[in-house]
Amino acid sequence: MRFVPLFAAFSATLSLCAQELPRTTWITLPKDTVDADKLPAAFRTGRREALRALLPEHGVAVLSAATIKNRSNDVDYEFHQDPDFHYLTGVDEPEALLLVFKEPRLVRGEPVNELLVVRDRDARSEVWTGERLGAPGAKAVSGVSMTLGAQAFAGTDLPLGPKDRLFGGPVPAGKAYDQVRPLALEKADLDRWMAELREQKLPEELVLMRKAIAITCEAERTLMRALAPGMTEYQAEAVVQYVFTASGAEHEGYPSILGGGAHSCVLHYETNRAALKAGDLLVSDVGAEYHGYTADVTRTLPVSGTFSPEQRTIYELELQAQEAGIAQVRAGNAFHAPHLAATTVIAEGLVRLGIIQDPGEVKRYFVHGTSHYLGLDVHDAGRYGPLRPGQVITVEPGIYIPEGSPCDPKWWNIGVRIE
Repeated sequence: MRFVPLFAAFSATLSLCAQELPRTTWITLPKDTVDADKLPAAFRTGRREALRALLPEHGVAVLSAATIKNRSNDVDYEFHQDPDFHYLTGVDEPEALLLVFKEPRLVRGEPVNELLVVRDRDARSEVWTGERLGAPGAKAVSGVSMTLGAQAFAGTDLPLGPKDRLFGGPVPAGKAYDQVRPLALEKADLDRWMAELREQKLPEELVLMRKAIAITCEAERTLMRALAPGMTEYQAEAVVQYVFTASGAEHEGYPSILGGGAHSCVLHYETNRAALKAGDLLVSDVGAEYHGYTADVTRTLPVSGTFSPEQRTIYELELQAQEAGIAQVRAGNAFHAPHLAATTVIAEGLVRLGIIQDPGEVKRYFVHGTSHYLGLDVHDAGRYGPLRPGQVITVEPGIYIPEGSPCDPKWWNIGVRIE
């Protein structure tokens, strides 16, 4: 099949850019490696055992799959599984239910310490939306010993007693949930236990996170080579999305942020429709999601290929702040140590440049935290205690000087974030 570069569909102003981007710059993964590194059922089994160990006596964890959300009329948003449910089962279908018991219970005459309920196979529905796992398929993916279809579960007595404490969130509508929805569930404890488990990444998870990050970094590098005045923010986004998809990422971890010019000073700008002009900065904050795990990488790029003196000054200050934050990412340090270090550098630098008069004014131009956990969510679950080996956090200070700020106008519309 003839290869057609993505940029061939762009406007004439991009034709030279397309010619300068050889096919070798597009990343592809060999077919025999795609999906070969998905987490096995043994990983899910181990995570449920870890949750069981945190449950109190007579404790039962109840977790529901995410629901399908309607976009408009008869069109739904693409389904995305609840991250806790994905973490414990690997089942990425709606209308599923997981019960984890502290002590073994008799279910249908068998002693079990966990139970998974999923949608039944349905040939009529599968013609339209694809094959369902069914109970056997879900058992193979999750490793849960007793896995039932919704119809079988409806005829099964729940093995619950008066001493049981049930932990979970609101149970949605659906045949699989009918027996569980009336039960009283405690949510806060389960949230805390799941945060404790998810903040500590196992080696198998780090493999997937490194893949997601490698794909994202390649997307940023490709955008750097392609970027030129006359492009639009949405064309920059298309470059990133192409590399994500061509590299095997199933989704974006969050809506891509491609903010140029004045939009570089909008922290979570997602419109991505404006033209990019010579002299603009472009903040590219993007993350590929690979097998459920997301990256989060930000680069600030001069659209013309060269920073102005003022842009370079702010960029270098931002880079110094990030390096100071990274130096504090050490086991035993407080979670907020990177933020304190980055803030100190930015405050002192902005005073030195005359942009602020007092370090306490730094929050005018650095308005967010420096770090968050990263994993199944871009802002992943965690307890924000002292840093420990196996945790993954971001380091992303930012300096944003929007037009109209109380400083010399030469600094206006300079927004810089590096992550």
